[in-house]
Amino acid sequence: QLELAESGGGFVHAGESVRLSCVASKGTLSSYVVTWFRQAPGRGRQGVSVINVSGGLKQYAEVVKGRFTVSRDHDTVYLQMNDLQPEDTAVYYCAAHSTYISAWAIVSYYPFWGQGTQVTVAA
Repeated sequence: QLELAESGGGFVHAGESVRLSCVASKGTLSSYVVTWFRQAPGRGRQGVSVINVSGGLKQYAEVVKGRFTVSRDHDTVYLQMNDLQPEDTAVYYCAAHSTYISAWAIVSYYPFWGQGTQVTVAA
């Protein structure tokens, strides 16, 4: 089994940057596809970015393209978020699955989830 933990969230102002990390507190993350989701108050969970096992395949939601970058290093997956805007305010979650699929933003596909980390962006 895999247990995930996110870190790196916080309070920033518009235009600033934050880097989130996702690690496995139990199990090994290196053999899993990892996807970042976010959930803003009153809204559903939204897929932000996915990275495959090798790190050679990365995809992004349109609203974050050019500002967010996903990467991985051994057992840690990162989400570098630049030029943050108030609409990026959300709880950010990492999720994992053993297999990549093109419909990577489907919430129900992922059996393993972290507890989330809050990112708040003030105008």
